[in-house]
Amino acid sequence: MDIQKRLLKFVTRSNWVLFALFSLGGWWLATPGFARGVLFGGLLVTVNFHLLARTLKKALTPPYLSSHNSVLAKYYMRFIASGIIIFVLIAGHFVNPLGLIVGLSVVVASIILATLLEVKNLIFKEAV
Repeated sequence: MDIQKRLLKFVTRSNWVLFALFSLGGWWLATPGFARGVLFGGLLVTVNFHLLARTLKKALTPPYLSSHNSVLAKYYMRFIASGIIIFVLIAGHFVNPLGLIVGLSVVVASIILATLLEVKNLIFKEAV
């Protein structure tokens, strides 16, 4: 399996694992508002990541290549919808904003984790 597929597979799986760990940690260690922020932020960013991956996979798989305009339109629609959801969550005082930021960091954390593991594999592969 080439590196791109392996990284994508790892990131998509680790998104859900980190989302669960962050959410459980939020409920166990913090206030309910903070925990709701982590839960909703993590769910929002993880679902967005999976929708983006699906959009790109469908757009770039022959013979059904899509125009870049349709990909960008879907991206901006998701971006606007995410912004509206985040606004409603914060303005309605449903979540703690700091918890929301922690939840929105789930995908970033999984990408950093995947990068660190891949660098480790490359370093130890070179050493052998």
